[in-house]
Amino acid sequence: MSSDDNRLITDCLGGNSAAFGELVRRHQDRLYNTIFRLVDNHEDAYDVVQDAFLAAYQSLDSFKGDSLFFTWLYRIAVNTAISFKRKKRVMVRIDTTGTGSQPVIEPFDQSEETRPGHALEQAEQEQRVQQALARVSTEHRTVLILKDMEGQKYEDMAEMLGVPIGTIRSRLHRARLELREILERMDGGE
Repeated sequence: MSSDDNRLITDCLGGNSAAFGELVRRHQDRLYNTIFRLVDNHEDAYDVVQDAFLAAYQSLDSFKGDSLFFTWLYRIAVNTAISFKRKKRVMVRIDTTGTGSQPVIEPFDQSEETRPGHALEQAEQEQRVQQALARVSTEHRTVLILKDMEGQKYEDMAEMLGVPIGTIRSRLHRARLELREILERMDGGE
């Protein structure tokens, strides 16, 4: 896919704007999923991804090809999301409407996953973790999402965020501690 991306970039720089549309089509879903986890709002995630693609298009001639296009784009998107979160820092949103996904009635089965209430418990646990994750600092949330939710390698994370691997490991350690403390406070009735 990397050579295809490079060909599309060359075509785009040569004046074929449809080539950039193909790059957007290839990478928008993956990028959106990550950015959504960072900003925790669908509309905001769409806005951030759109701004990131616009910034990438405007600075496409500065893409050197030293890394994968997605890595370069990802870095732009994460930086855009961080800037967006800083601008919105004053507003804190906690979803108390309970509009999460409804549990599904499962067929009769003796396994743990199909016991009554399991789907509801899973949904509640996921909502609890998402609420806690939304309270983690943006810098720490980014590394948590990259490593623990997306399974990225430390080297790739360092390249995406433009920091040394040691910094990634340190941030990840602090991020996990911060998330644990938030979850403990939530369990304590905060």
